Amino acid sequence: MPTTESIITVARHIEAHANEKLPLTRLAQLAHLSPSHFQRLFTATLGVSPKEYQDAIRMELFKSLLKTEPTVTDAIFAAGFSSVSRLYGEASRQMGMTPSSYKDGGTGEVISYAFRDSSLGLLLMAATQKGVCYTAFGESESILFDELVNEFPQASFIPSTAYASRELDDWIDALDQHLASQAPLPSIPLDMRGTAFQIKVWKYLTRIPAGVSISYSELATHIGNPKAFRAAASACGANRIGVLIPCHRVLRGDGSLGGFRWGLTRKQALLNAEKGLSEAAK
Repeated sequence: MPTTESIITVARHIEAHANEKLPLTRLAQLAHLSPSHFQRLFTATLGVSPKEYQDAIRMELFKSLLKTEPTVTDAIFAAGFSSVSRLYGEASRQMGMTPSSYKDGGTGEVISYAFRDSSLGLLLMAATQKGVCYTAFGESESILFDELVNEFPQASFIPSTAYASRELDDWIDALDQHLASQAPLPSIPLDMRGTAFQIKVWKYLTRIPAGVSISYSELATHIGNPKAFRAAASACGANRIGVLIPCHRVLRGDGSLGGFRWGLTRKQALLNAEKGLSEAAK
């Protein structure tokens, strides 16, 4: 009887051969299943179809190749894309910029950033023209800034001031006030960058009310993929926009905290504060 392990084995095969044509029939044979049964089981297990999974892996391969191949076109074909036109729209959505700009380390993209000493420690917020793309907590400005520029080392980074980037200055003040006094979570435009599945998870997280927590399994069910709880947990772990995308509201099935990119102490503090506010409002 087919098991989750057989699906994981095929997923590893896709990862190792992402730049190749992988027909559904070929993948189904590896799992010893009919194509239709394999498609259903794979999607139920990982939360995305085999094609969507390969597309996401191929995009990550393409991003890596952009840093090593001589031209964007070379990277496109080395990653296994059949044409230049087929790639460009999807690449811009996934990377938030054109492939050429990404190859240049983000050259031409302007990212504003600001720091605040919040109740949960030093906070960094950064934004593109589309909205906030990064919020994180850390021990020092230098460490946080290094993490911010790691993916786009050639982008232009502008320290936020009320004069130069008023919106970001207002946004980080609003988030700081939320953390300090549990003022309402500010409604801020977000620049989410990830796979289609990740963005689906993150968008759902923004709809979880303060004071409410759900399990990773419940999260997977709510986005329509009940068996994709591991993939949902991974999407939470990949979240770069702390608090504004409230992945801290997702727990393990037994009620324990699970993981949190910025430390379990901060996760518990956020949950305690939101629980207290929810109870006070009753």
